[in-house]
Amino acid sequence: MFEDSRIAGLRRRLREDPASIAFAQLGEELRRAGRHQEAVDVCRAGLASYPAYLSARVTLGRALIDLNQLDEAQSELETVLNSSPDRLTAARALEILEQRRDPEGKTASLASRRRRPFDDREYVRARRTIIALESWLFAIHVARARRSA
Repeated sequence: MFEDSRIAGLRRRLREDPASIAFAQLGEELRRAGRHQEAVDVCRAGLASYPAYLSARVTLGRALIDLNQLDEAQSELETVLNSSPDRLTAARALEILEQRRDPEGKTASLASRRRRPFDDREYVRARRTIIALESWLFAIHVARARRSA
């Protein structure tokens, strides 16, 4: 029941503001609810306006995998990985796609061939980003606590 109210809320939000990027959330909720074709339709409609929205492309790719439309799914996921090679959800979805195509694992997966190890500079940059985000979240938490007091 919760999923249906969430989906209804997102649909209402899109009706009120057709230019909203809420289509990506709606697509993901539909996919999770097993309504894969609806998820594909919603994502494709939204991506017509926001073609660079990578999270929506990942959702589209995952829904296409669920519909066993593997060539289309691969195309979407590769588009994401070409734009953002470190997008883990796309890489994982591509691995799932390859497992569907080759359940016995006889060939190396596309995702594993794409993956490159992080070098020290990337690790340091990622760690600094995490530390900055944690500090930012802590500051928000403190500000909210002060407002509540």
